[in-house]
Amino acid sequence: MDRKGFDVKILDCTLRDGGYYTNWDFDINLVQNYFESFNKLPVEYLEIGYRSNPMKSYLGEYFYCPPHVLQRCKKSSNKKLVIILNEKDVRAKDAEALLKPCIGYIDMVRLAIDPQNFKRALSLAEAVKKLGFEVGFNVMYMSAWENQKEFLGQIREVNGIADYFYMVDSFGGVYPEEVKKTYDIVRNQTDVKIGFHGHNNLQLGLINTLTAIDCGVSIVDATVTGMGRGAGNLSTELLLTALNAKGKLEENLDFNALSKVVDPFAKLQTSYGWGSNLSYMVSGAHSLPQKEVMEWVTKRYYSLNSIIRALSNQSKGIKDNQELKKLDFEDVKKHDSVLLIGGGPNAVRHSIAIKEFLVKHPEIAVVHASSKNAKSFEEISNEQFFCLVGNEGHRLEEVFNFKSKISGKCILPPYPRKMGTYIPNALNDCSYELSKVDFTDRFADSHTAIALQTAIELGAKQIFLTGYDGYSGDTIGKKEQDLFLENEMLFDQFTRTYDVPLISITSTLYEGLKEDSIYSKIEEE
Repeated sequence: MDRKGFDVKILDCTLRDGGYYTNWDFDINLVQNYFESFNKLPVEYLEIGYRSNPMKSYLGEYFYCPPHVLQRCKKSSNKKLVIILNEKDVRAKDAEALLKPCIGYIDMVRLAIDPQNFKRALSLAEAVKKLGFEVGFNVMYMSAWENQKEFLGQIREVNGIADYFYMVDSFGGVYPEEVKKTYDIVRNQTDVKIGFHGHNNLQLGLINTLTAIDCGVSIVDATVTGMGRGAGNLSTELLLTALNAKGKLEENLDFNALSKVVDPFAKLQTSYGWGSNLSYMVSGAHSLPQKEVMEWVTKRYYSLNSIIRALSNQSKGIKDNQELKKLDFEDVKKHDSVLLIGGGPNAVRHSIAIKEFLVKHPEIAVVHASSKNAKSFEEISNEQFFCLVGNEGHRLEEVFNFKSKISGKCILPPYPRKMGTYIPNALNDCSYELSKVDFTDRFADSHTAIALQTAIELGAKQIFLTGYDGYSGDTIGKKEQDLFLENEMLFDQFTRTYDVPLISITSTLYEGLKEDSIYSKIEEE
């Protein structure tokens, strides 16, 4: 292929980096289309996934790349194929067992390396090299290298071992001038070919990659539609289009093939939502890890305000931005029965009957796990508690507009709170934190966990629930699925810890809840 003197190689790592969103499972037809399209595109390497030692959680076929996957990929592709080893989980003694099945199928093995483990990674690289593969050193956390003097003094030791030394902008926070500076540091230490892998938190993936090319790197990474961990990467289609416009590629770049591979991944993007947003921008600007941010953004109902507050606390090195007084439940009236109100539509759909039930039973305390339906119960005389988790302080402001102070107490998770603390000014005098959540180690800062713990602290001998409808249908999103499973787990852990029945008085899909009818309850004498 005539590259007109342009000798920078392009590596597409969609199947590997994109696996962070799909658990490394991809539809077989999508993958076949991926290979067929790239067969017509000026990209030298395709990184198809990891080779890994067994892990405890479920991870899909492109995390392990077993022999049948390697064979299928090789049969479908005319490109050089690459796998990556995560150095923190793999040692030199593991190399032969992991990589022998790759011989004849894989051309390059890259190592994902924490600079603190650089010295240890050298022995793994030597073992990989002995097996006949090209070796790529993907050294992470580029924006933090400046403070790692020991690592910077070791770079020259890759001479004779690595074929490529990658500068990896793991946090997506470097600027073009930093790319130039880091390139010069590496170039002065080693004669190994240099590569660049940039994340796109600050939307600098393209300019940083073009800067790296101008500096003299030999290889750069990209992914289709930018699919990749957290905010993702420079998109392959953008890089190819930009290089083509500058005359760096063949004039007859096959845009039909490019479009054919982009379209199905663009559809995936609407489901998984990769790409930069304000949370990833802040994490990139402060060189904060994306792993936790990705979980907050994709799996939990945390608002941008909550995530930004958490990131701000991390950047300042503080646990939480506010510590509250703990509610002394010894001084709070005890309630044998507590009603938990979630955010599902049944709480409002049946609110007339629920309020009639509460009028008949003024001794029942009401705990709002979510503020979403709180307005419907504004006028009840029962003692009320509002769980302020994540973004609930802002939601409560929107629900009540605070023309008059709410009647009740606000309850927050124990200090320190993962997402930091936000309390509307009008609620400062009635906001407290729990001293503990003792029935679960997971999701202890969730709406449901805080509501259940509050009910126990109030002395509940039975807990009614409404607004915990569950989700049905084929169109529910991953967030809804995750929330459903989270609540199911919490209900199970709660009932294993406490002999307190959980009774839904409106219809529910949660198997962990007993069912009763609000309409039978209001008929009871």
